[in-house]
Amino acid sequence: MASHHEGARPDPDTVLTGIADYVLGYKIDSPLAFETARNCLIDTLGCGLEALEYPACTKLLGPIVPGMTIERGAKVPGTSYQLDPVQAAFNIGTMIRWLDFNDTWLAAEWGHPSDNLGGILAIADWLSRNGKPLVMRDVLSAMVKAHEIQGVIALENSFNKVGLDHVILVKVASTAVVSHLLGLPRERIVNALSQAFVDGHALRTYRHAPNTGSRKSWAAGDATSRAVRLALISATGEMGYPSALTAPNWGFYDVLFKGKPFRFQRAYGSYVMENVLFKISYPAEFHAQTAVEAAMTLYEKLKAMGRRVEDIESIVIRTHEACIRIIDKKGPLANPADRDHCIQYMVAVPLIFGRLTAKDYGTRSPPIHAWTPCATGSLASRTRNSPATITTPTNARSRTA
Repeated sequence: MASHHEGARPDPDTVLTGIADYVLGYKIDSPLAFETARNCLIDTLGCGLEALEYPACTKLLGPIVPGMTIERGAKVPGTSYQLDPVQAAFNIGTMIRWLDFNDTWLAAEWGHPSDNLGGILAIADWLSRNGKPLVMRDVLSAMVKAHEIQGVIALENSFNKVGLDHVILVKVASTAVVSHLLGLPRERIVNALSQAFVDGHALRTYRHAPNTGSRKSWAAGDATSRAVRLALISATGEMGYPSALTAPNWGFYDVLFKGKPFRFQRAYGSYVMENVLFKISYPAEFHAQTAVEAAMTLYEKLKAMGRRVEDIESIVIRTHEACIRIIDKKGPLANPADRDHCIQYMVAVPLIFGRLTAKDYGTRSPPIHAWTPCATGSLASRTRNSPATITTPTNARSRTA
């Protein structure tokens, strides 16, 4: 039976044109947005520089081919590397995200909008070294807009519920603002954004048991560097795909989003940067921040009472569904990425030692159960959650609100 498909090229999807029009035409006039962006830049660079203390991070940095240096290439902060902008974006993005300490946005989809600085800083430095000097106001403006694109889409659209990792939004946001920094016209920005949506997308496999691993620390670097690559490809005049999202059968919505179009709560502005969350206290997945703070408080109370963690009979953590889905673990924790995404572990460490630092997740550190009898098999196994039960206890009954 013959099958006929409409061959006329459609107008670009409104999601694509909406993002392009925003990066090209929106004037940021919020002092709070610029002030927060400046603080965010300092905070994010600090996270990246601290990550250079960790060999697991630094082994991934540098050129793809060892020993290669690009004349007038983008520099990687804190290192001697001078790289092409794509690889520089990967390096900077990986440093930024490695310790899980940079900013956070929580909505239907969560993420870390400052991850986009990998692409922004790489392109800004590369352009400035090659006859197109930018000023820091350009960098801060790109940050505000990248935060906004990632955060506004995340407000109403959950990618994790269809198995996609949130770094897809880093790829999209970085593509938009990097294309603008490169000076691309509207049509080519739209083309670049369509390339970002039809591109291959990361699964959340590496963020969840039993496969939790260190890719979650370089996935954003990969996404922002891919954005730089797609923007540079589109700068050559490479064609785009106007109905990348809405095409029946083959578009993003039908293939990867269960046929549902994106929903939007608000227009793009500067809302996300003005309201982004910073991890001031602990290098821990954001849903665990309050639990860690409570554990630190209880550590001091136990000490004042002359009691020890061995005296704790049970621990109940009242939390929410997203926390359970992301950081509820039971059984052995195989690597640092496993530990910094386990709420039981993140509660046990401060209760035992009165601290939680990035080094407490390290492979070289002895496991908790080697430090003290009150360990993962004991203290953490007595930790459960309400209303959605943490499943670590082997002898505790589940309790649902």
